[in-house]
Amino acid sequence: MGEIRMNNKERRRLGIMARIDVDEINLKDASNILGISYRQAKRIRARYRQHGDAGLIHRNRGRASNHKYSDEVKDKVKDLYKGIYKGFGPVFFSEKLLEDHDMRIDHETLRRWLISEGLWQRKRKSRGHRSRRQRKEHFGELIQMDGSFHNWHGDEGGKSCLMVMVDDATGKTMSFMSEEETTQAAMRLLWSWINRYGVPVALYTDRRNVYITDREPTLEEELAGKAPLTVFGSACEKLGIRIIPAYSPQAKGRVERKNGVFQDRLVKELRLLGIKTIGETNRMLNSFTDKLNDRFAKEPASPVDYHTKIPEGIKLEDVFCIEDVRTIHNDWTIKYESRLFQLKVQSNLPPAKNKVTVRKRLDGSMQILYRNRPLDFKEISSRPAVVHKKVIKPKTKWKPAPDHPWRNYRKDIKEKTAQPTDADRGTVPLSLTPNPKGKTRC
Repeated sequence: MGEIRMNNKERRRLGIMARIDVDEINLKDASNILGISYRQAKRIRARYRQHGDAGLIHRNRGRASNHKYSDEVKDKVKDLYKGIYKGFGPVFFSEKLLEDHDMRIDHETLRRWLISEGLWQRKRKSRGHRSRRQRKEHFGELIQMDGSFHNWHGDEGGKSCLMVMVDDATGKTMSFMSEEETTQAAMRLLWSWINRYGVPVALYTDRRNVYITDREPTLEEELAGKAPLTVFGSACEKLGIRIIPAYSPQAKGRVERKNGVFQDRLVKELRLLGIKTIGETNRMLNSFTDKLNDRFAKEPASPVDYHTKIPEGIKLEDVFCIEDVRTIHNDWTIKYESRLFQLKVQSNLPPAKNKVTVRKRLDGSMQILYRNRPLDFKEISSRPAVVHKKVIKPKTKWKPAPDHPWRNYRKDIKEKTAQPTDADRGTVPLSLTPNPKGKTRC
């Protein structure tokens, strides 16, 4: 059987199918964990039974959509909107395209096109009435996450941030303290949660740039059809964790109220223990949160645990890390964070000017990857000196030019030593020279 390539979503589905095979969960629970309908879960299960692992591969992979609009249609629509329909909303614009130009395009499609071109912005709705939301039924179905800034060590200690995670169904809590609400702090807390309970289905967070980004997509993201993600969001995507943004503090009220419990009880506990540093606080937080869980945690409405195991072949230290793309210089060096790294000679050494991925783990260790293959490297203080080798040309026999004086040397000698002729002297032959005695010399 040939090799089957799966993405993270398909590998996650494979793990869920395996749990169904051993009767650990049923098909309804599987649909809730995967975030799909029950009918879709039945279809996936049927394909898995018929084709095995290959049945989980999306059948449209590598094929262009049959409903894709051509670039000519998109350009025509954009030109129309920039002209007479400028300022129209997507719904009204869709109706006008159908009435005036016989073009049937859904308003949501138009909305995406206009937003991508910066021609339209959604309008904020007025604050509506909020109703109480019931808890989720399953442990691990939704985890609320937030950072709480407070003078945890008294006024003299200054403010620091306590990262808190609360399960929506049970109220179980885990926390981690750092100086700020950073990506590394969020990663460390989620890593601890996964080690203890497993991979949750979704996280409910605020709209801080640690979790959600509003930047424009890069060229690579546009070509891949991916939405822009933060470093933390990219790590969650590798594990199949959905990030759900909250648009108000009241929406994630469970973790907000838990922050109030910490600000009341933890501050007093730290004062009693005489703890004044963040490091000492983190060492006692596990025992403190265990007591809170024993005191306040509830049993979920359903006994089925929605946490999943870590996907096979994935290491958490390679997930919770910061990845950047760098270019290899002509001397096979890479610059990252004002540090210089030299690639060693190896069998899979990539060509110069190619792109590599630099991975910085939370423990400070680094890894350089080329096409998902690790490379050997070392850190250097300066670039290698360029050695200019003296080019020694091979000696060849010298050959004078055709007009060189050396070639005319013998000819000049002959001309100088040659006897002059009578014509050169301007005289007559000796036989015709008159004799002074009156006789002719012959």
